[in-house]
Amino acid sequence: MRPPVDTIYPPPFPKKASWVNVAMLRIDQQREHPVLVEFFDVALVSSLRTLPYVQAWHERYGEAGLRVVSIHIARTELTRNEDVVRAAVERLGITHPVLIDSTYEMWKAYDNEGLPARYVWGPVGGGHHLRDFHYGEGGYAEAERAIQAELGVEGDLVGPLRPEDDPEAQVVVPTAPQPGAYSGPYEAGGVWAVLSGTGTVVANGAEVAVDHPGAYPLVEHPHHTTGVLDLEVSAGVVCHEVTFTPGVAA
Repeated sequence: MRPPVDTIYPPPFPKKASWVNVAMLRIDQQREHPVLVEFFDVALVSSLRTLPYVQAWHERYGEAGLRVVSIHIARTELTRNEDVVRAAVERLGITHPVLIDSTYEMWKAYDNEGLPARYVWGPVGGGHHLRDFHYGEGGYAEAERAIQAELGVEGDLVGPLRPEDDPEAQVVVPTAPQPGAYSGPYEAGGVWAVLSGTGTVVANGAEVAVDHPGAYPLVEHPHHTTGVLDLEVSAGVVCHEVTFTPGVAA
């Protein structure tokens, strides 16, 4: 989304913040580079669905000068543990810098209204201006075009990586997230569960091994589908939430 004005500048990174993949960064030291800032949570399904785009942009445009920074916001108690976050960053193959915003300082500084949240900052006048921003999934083509414009490059865009990511797709709103080990009716393109502990869960007869805290895919449909979830959770596993992802209209 194009910002209403061009004179918005990025808040500085906290001096005492914890970082992953880098010792520390200062936004004022990136003044010659466009900067992509993505707020995310390693156990939030919508964050995990946007992550492949962020990683692809880092790989595609890093040498051209793009700086990518993910800011981790703990949405639940599960991801307030910094060790959980660091392990997830490694498991997910995130190689760009990650700031762990345990005090929500960056969240408040940005006055965020959603998660995930994406900001593309462009260099101007010895600082940065806001070129593009987006809350939630989607908006990938707009973000990449903004990155290309700031770098002065052209090329094909990444994706869409899923049918529902196509800007022309007719996407149906899924069932809202349900707390705990939910079983029952739903409408969605897919079903995920946020789990911790060690053991297994069985979703509609399919067994899923649980060996780390995070979000696990349980059911995937080719399009928006009406279904019924039968979820069984073994001893040693905690189901924090069941989440439903959007699908294209059949």
